[in-house]
Amino acid sequence: MKSLISCGIVSLFLTISVSIVWSGEQAASAPSDAQKEMWKQIAPFFEPPSEFKGDLGNYKTPLKFYDGRPVKTPADWQARRQEILKTWHTMMGDWPPVNERPQVDYLKQEHRDNFTQYTVRFEIAPGHPNTGYLLIPDGAKPDHKTPAVLVVYYEPETGVGLKGKDRDFAYQLAKRGFVTFSVGHDYSLYYPNREKAEIQPLSALAYGAANAFHVLANRKEVDPERIGIVGHSYGGKWAMFASCLYDKFACAAWSDGGIVFDESRPSVNYWEPWYLGYEGPDFRKRGLPTKENPRTGLYKQLVKDGYDLHELHALMAPRPFLVSGGAEDRPKQWWALNHSIAVNRFLGYENRVAMTNREKHAPNPESNEQMYHFFEYWLK
Repeated sequence: MKSLISCGIVSLFLTISVSIVWSGEQAASAPSDAQKEMWKQIAPFFEPPSEFKGDLGNYKTPLKFYDGRPVKTPADWQARRQEILKTWHTMMGDWPPVNERPQVDYLKQEHRDNFTQYTVRFEIAPGHPNTGYLLIPDGAKPDHKTPAVLVVYYEPETGVGLKGKDRDFAYQLAKRGFVTFSVGHDYSLYYPNREKAEIQPLSALAYGAANAFHVLANRKEVDPERIGIVGHSYGGKWAMFASCLYDKFACAAWSDGGIVFDESRPSVNYWEPWYLGYEGPDFRKRGLPTKENPRTGLYKQLVKDGYDLHELHALMAPRPFLVSGGAEDRPKQWWALNHSIAVNRFLGYENRVAMTNREKHAPNPESNEQMYHFFEYWLK
């Protein structure tokens, strides 16, 4: 745990340094017409509607330590950040060491459109082999480092356009010049096994994404400082926990996973044992918590003690993130997101927290285009 936190501190300072460099470069030279146009397209996403602007709702501020002390300086925030990170890891179960040099077996390759698709195998967690698709654009070369995006979902075929509709994030981003890695894991990850999982499954998925990050980072074409992550629904939860808990991800987009606890919405189901409600191999009956079918596992304790996921969002600062909201993440979620805005503002950053909204849960061409513009601006 100590080594993980130490790595997190180093990574955060690297992230902050990179962000400062980018800001300095932008300030030192006039933005190009293309940059201006790209920002014009995404700038509205970073502005809360007037009825939610500055409204922090009933969520506890991350800018106070758990003992009530206020965060007064950037150094205080670093200590508070580590307090949040350590507390949640302790509650969810400590990760094994992240494998920064994963063995990757290349099983197959084929050329599609303007990229090469590799079928690869790696260990998403020790003892858990996983097969995914690595997409390398034709223009990606070792002498010209390329941004990359990890795409997570139930299975990797969806991300590369071989299954489903409007969820082919890896395919679409690869066509736009990103190296992408589409990874899946059907119905969560139990480490070391379902009978005696030592980590809440959603945190185990985040750990798996951290290992997958290094599959991308170790490619000679990829700039390891410019790797994002995206997922929809189940993948939205996965991408959120991964990017918040592993700060080597430069930015993230979370598509309608439900960004805070909400027992009025059956699909915002963090209480399920394959997310945060695990307490053994005998699962509770699926569905909303009731007196007859109560909360279980860590989720039960989190609700009792007043925790919510906006604390994890705050760990993103100053890295930018986008909530691609649908039926589950409505505009009212700005109440939670305003806390991340407050943390970024405390650190001297603006325009790092964004949300778009659509009516239905499923992504659509418009919401996807908004996500792709987000990644193009922040990673390219």
